[in-house]
Amino acid sequence: MTERHHILSGQADALSDPDVDSDGFLVDGDDDDEAPLALYDGDQLEREERAALRRVAGLSTELEDVTEVEYRQLRLERVVLASVWCDGTLVDAENSMRELAALAETAGAEVLEGVMQRRQKPDTATYLGKGKAEELHDLVVSEGADTVICDTELAPSQRRALEDVVKVKVIDRTALILDIFAQHAKSREGKAQVELAQLQYLLPRLRGWGESMSRQAGGQAAGGQGMGSRGPGETKIELDRRRINTRVAKLKRDIAGMKTHRDTKRGSRRSNGIPSVAIAGYTNAGKSSILNRLTGAGVLVQNQLFATLDPTVRRSETPDGREFTFTDTVGFVRQLPHQLVEAFRSTLEEVAESDLLLHVVDGSHPDPEGQISAVRAVLADVDATDVKEVIVVNKADIADPEVVDRILRQERHAIAVSARTGAGFDALRALIGDELPQPDIDVEVLLPYDRGDLVSRLHEEGEILASEHVGEGTRVTARVNADLAAELSGYRA
Repeated sequence: MTERHHILSGQADALSDPDVDSDGFLVDGDDDDEAPLALYDGDQLEREERAALRRVAGLSTELEDVTEVEYRQLRLERVVLASVWCDGTLVDAENSMRELAALAETAGAEVLEGVMQRRQKPDTATYLGKGKAEELHDLVVSEGADTVICDTELAPSQRRALEDVVKVKVIDRTALILDIFAQHAKSREGKAQVELAQLQYLLPRLRGWGESMSRQAGGQAAGGQGMGSRGPGETKIELDRRRINTRVAKLKRDIAGMKTHRDTKRGSRRSNGIPSVAIAGYTNAGKSSILNRLTGAGVLVQNQLFATLDPTVRRSETPDGREFTFTDTVGFVRQLPHQLVEAFRSTLEEVAESDLLLHVVDGSHPDPEGQISAVRAVLADVDATDVKEVIVVNKADIADPEVVDRILRQERHAIAVSARTGAGFDALRALIGDELPQPDIDVEVLLPYDRGDLVSRLHEEGEILASEHVGEGTRVTARVNADLAAELSGYRA
């Protein structure tokens, strides 16, 4: 027995406020008194550039009686969401649909309606089942939709069969996420990673029909091309598959070369004894806002899913003056396409190579524990489970206190903060300083005055216990790491 639930197309309250960003920051309020200095989190250096390219609904360059220029109309795609609820609770299924609506709106769509069907498993032919697919077609017609988005990854045959029934374009959750990544990728490496993921997704979904499936140059079909052209030839789909495989191989080589460059920079930081902190978490949890609050990095903060794709590395200092680096990474999501995990593996390795992981969680989300599980599943795929992890519950100012307390009790290392108000950040800085590797070798050295570089490194990388200027140079007692201790071995006092 099946039933269908209509889901509100709007997002959660936190996503519907036009004056509040992903962490509750006032962005366009008219009253300056409502945006005190405490809410400032650094210059949003990319916001103006990205907003300038945003599509606007309701604008059109077509004339009402000239159908030939219909393609010139500038408008948002009108979509209907579809989902099959197979396991878990109804609340989990509806949260997944609301997340799909947020993804669709981030991609530039206008969500009209959402439908959910209760089944033991998706229909192998049309995903929803023949009868429900017909009902979906009627809903598409009545709402005037031009796209259907399904809340899972469809098999190629399911997508084609459902398209044949509903008579409009059908895409799945994976294609939607890939489209968002393609819109937001800016760096050369980010664009290459997204293209690689898109091609790997497209390869098993190639489809040809009619004359496009004809032989390229086979047998009598060679049509007078003469000797050397006869033979089995190559179908259009085979030609496309070969071209895609060639392009995939080139992209993998390019990304491997970019990874070497990043490894070199990371090795340089390692050789200088600079520890690293990676910020990871669910998309739209507020990772970039936390980075801005801690470092003034000026990273884009926007109330969008996957606003950050390219990793950002910034230097910072612990309260006792030790230098370390912050790395902001791409956000995760439930059912993150495996093509993206593979394509972004070299970027996600920044997390695996870090000394400390700040796992940011949106405390105001309906299911924060589900977010934590989804992120840890992706971290396991990139072998980042051995990194020391601290759960940072963000948006504590608008979250349910009982939910925040529950997470703090369940997780071994956890802290609650608010990037909007700055609450909890002094404790977070102190926690980072305590959790990062501490210098553990005591040295007492006499450094000549012409070795100011070593004195500077002692202050940056070590813990100064005592310092005295004498006639021969600077006498310093300090606690340092092994690399610096080796360099100071010739200046023992």
